[in-house]
This record gives sequence, structure tokens and C-alpha cells, in this order.
Amino acid sequence: MFSQFKNIDTAFKHIRMFSFFLIVACMVISCFAIYQYYRFYNLKDQRIYILYNGKLLTALASDRKGNLPVELRDHIRTFHQYFFSLVPDDKAIKASVTRALYLADESAKKQYDNFQENGYYNNLIAANISQEITVDSIQLDVDRFPYPFRCFATQKLVRSSSTVFRKLVSQGVIDDLKNQTDNNPHGFLIRKFELLENRAESLKVEKP
Repeated sequence: MFSQFKNIDTAFKHIRMFSFFLIVACMVISCFAIYQYYRFYNLKDQRIYILYNGKLLTALASDRKGNLPVELRDHIRTFHQYFFSLVPDDKAIKASVTRALYLADESAKKQYDNFQENGYYNNLIAANISQEITVDSIQLDVDRFPYPFRCFATQKLVRSSSTVFRKLVSQGVIDDLKNQTDNNPHGFLIRKFELLENRAESLKVEKP
């Protein structure tokens, strides 16, 4: 009789242990299912649907912080393109510089006013000079805010008789406006803009 009670007690312990492991397993499965649900839900929120040529395409939104250096460099490059790539036409120069000034503060406006007072733009128009700029490299520090930068570029001044290449180095800091517009798609603003170097590097004389 005592042997039967012992067997019952042993069986009860086994059932209790089995029940305990079953409950733990159910809890683990439930937690994993909840985790997967929230993970899928977050991925769904990052999914963007684009209608292109009548087809629905899917894209994933990414964290801006991961693309920050790329966006900052593009903002700097775009500003320099608008500010320094010019054609010998007064209206075109004003339109291009105006687009550049949407990307920077009054420090860039001050530089524009200096060029204007010195007759820089009038000389371009009078001599029929087209000015192009190529950004060679950009030094950027994203660990400090506002983000300091230094831009190294090459200017190409083309006239009918010759082509002049100039070395241009500029610097400044970039502030985050937290607001994107059509005129400023990245939502950044260049501050403390200044030219460190703008000197002739080489001269190429065109044959008649």
C-alpha cells in the first residue's frame, strides 16, 4: 500500500515537473510571438509604397542618422554648384545665387555682396566667361554640432581665348533646421561660410 502511495507521489512530481516546463515553454513561445509581431509592425511602418508608371512599388524608410554624412555632403555640394557655377548672364547669375542662398545664412549673402561690390559678376559678363566648379572632396565632422566642414574644389573659368583653373577652399558649419522645403530639400543651413583660398592654379591657352 505504501508502495502505491510512493508511485502516486512520484507520478505527481513528474506531472508537476512536466506542467512547469510546459508553462515555461508556452511563455517563451508567447514572448517570441509578441516580439516578432512588434518587429513586423515596425517594419511595416517603415514601408513606403510608390506609384510609378501605374505600378505599385515598395521601398523601406531608413534612419536619417545613417544617411547624415551623405545628405550633408550633398547639401554642401549643391550650395557650391549654385553659388559658383555661373554663366555670363545677369539674370541667370541672380537666379543661381538665389537658389544657393536658400541653403545658407547671411554669411553667404555677405560673400555675394562682396563679389558684387568688387565687380566680379560684371567682369564675368563683360568678358563672356563661363564659370564651372567641381567639388573634389569634403571634410566633415558629424560628431560635433553644428557640423563643421571644409570643402576643396576646382573652378574652371572658360573664355573664348583661354581656360583658367582656380583652387577653391571654403569652410563653415551646418545647422539642422528640422524642416525640409522645396528650396531646401535636406533641411540644413550653412552658417559661418567663408573662403579660405581662391587662387589661380593653371592656365590653358586655346589655339585659334
